[in-house]
Order: sequence, then structure tokens, then C-alpha cells
Amino acid sequence: MSNKNFKQIQQLSKDEVVTKVREAESNLFKARMQRATGQLKDTALLWRERKALARLKTRLTQMNG
Repeated sequence: MSNKNFKQIQQLSKDEVVTKVREAESNLFKARMQRATGQLKDTALLWRERKALARLKTRLTQMNG
């Protein structure tokens, strides 16, 4: 995620960030299941999803902080 996308995350409301965290967790779970069953073609997807989830959770912590 580029700096531009992080700035977009900063502009989201708390409810939107919570929704995006749930979506990112779901996407990460699906990617892990695909990897386990041998269906995942893009292995970098796991890395990207993990990083996106971390950015969202960081923003959520900053909002609560």
C-alpha cells in the first residue's frame, strides 16, 4: 500500500475502518485457505493482505488512542 493509500485510510471514519478490518481479516483467511488447498496462484497476496490488515489496525489504535 502506497503512501497515497495510507492517507485514504486516515480519512476514513472509525466505523469504516472497523468494516475494512473485518473485510481484510476475511480476505486473509480466504487466502490462507487457498494456499492450504493449493489453489493460491499469487503467493504475494498473503503478504499484501497481512500488511493491509496491520495498517488498518494501526489506524484503529490511533483513533482509539
